[in-house]
Amino acid sequence: FCRIVEGTIPADIVYQDADVTAFRDISPQAPTHILIVPNRHIASLEAVTTDDVAVLGKLFLVAQQLAESFNLNTHGYRVVVNTGRAAGQSVYHLHMHLLGGRSMHWPPG
Repeated sequence: FCRIVEGTIPADIVYQDADVTAFRDISPQAPTHILIVPNRHIASLEAVTTDDVAVLGKLFLVAQQLAESFNLNTHGYRVVVNTGRAAGQSVYHLHMHLLGGRSMHWPPG
């Protein structure tokens, strides 16, 4: 994900600022599936420190803004952070999944 943030590999970027980048997932699990990442490399939620509080809050604000811009807020959406291999984390750069456009079920699996 660092290379996507840097622009050295292509991605369908839907949002980017000095702190956060959001792009479409290449293997979407819902009609809208966007990954939201801090631009600074943080391996996982386990690596977060108090220095990361502001960027963590910004991830959620960007998720909310994107949900609204993609009209997901009308019917609902899901925000997910997988932490560790057993939880499904496959890329060790902290990222948030924003999923919507279909009914979600609980438990997710």
